[in-house]
Amino acid sequence: MKILLATDGSKYSEESAHFLAKLNLSPDDEINILHAISWVPVLSEWEILYEDFKEIQKDVVPRIFQSTVDALKPVKAKVSTLFKEDYPDKAIVETADESKADLIVMGARGLRGVGSLIVGSVTKLVAIKSHKPVLVIRQPEVNKSGVMKILFATDGSAYSDAVGKILSSMPFPDNTELTVLNVISTVFKDIPERFAVEINDRIKNIVAETREKELIESEKIIDKACSGLSGKFSKIEKNIKFGDASIVILDEAEALNADIIAVGTSGMRGLKGILGSVARYVLNHSKSSVLIAKI
Repeated sequence: MKILLATDGSKYSEESAHFLAKLNLSPDDEINILHAISWVPVLSEWEILYEDFKEIQKDVVPRIFQSTVDALKPVKAKVSTLFKEDYPDKAIVETADESKADLIVMGARGLRGVGSLIVGSVTKLVAIKSHKPVLVIRQPEVNKSGVMKILFATDGSAYSDAVGKILSSMPFPDNTELTVLNVISTVFKDIPERFAVEINDRIKNIVAETREKELIESEKIIDKACSGLSGKFSKIEKNIKFGDASIVILDEAEALNADIIAVGTSGMRGLKGILGSVARYVLNHSKSSVLIAKI
């Protein structure tokens, strides 16, 4: 596996390295540490200081790399470093493509807001622009000890298949536990069930038949996701829930005390590229690390 580890020298980036140190990486695996700086603001506002910044760069960049390399000492993978002068999000996305990386790993650089975690702008832009899987590490979760737990939210789409593919290829610890979740957004979501079933027998029968079909389809979706992951994880649990996917995923992750939430997204590219609404909500509000995959 080829991993691009993006670092800005912050504690959030260093914790991403500590997370990678927990994986069963082999000598055949590669970790490319990338640090990128954009000097455009410097050139436009303080051009006279550019040479001074270049001198500082010569001193600071090696220290950033050394700190990250030290955090990766336990791993057996090949470790290399790369410095670029460019907008960080652009450098990360382009380097991932050029190096044929399988996964981009970076810190959330999150700030606690009112009822949410605000993802750093670079992290968000990379998640939007890159077609490579992106693993965003939340610092509080890295410090947890014990069995690693992953919540894989699947809707049976090709985007979810992409998540399953990256999960099956990642060298997680041998005792890692996986929960595969499918959230059913019932056709009766706009009608409170306690009122619908009280209307008459016809409504009761329609609700019951629809619910049965939804459950059968949900079981098929989960079985499909599990089929490609059997033997990879020490324990796989199946979970079906009804409700709003964005809310249910976060609730289940918290109840599970999940280290990682894995979701697919139908992200679109463009000047203002977007993530799918569920992936965007999970990325912005999750207390767990988040793995996002596209196709």
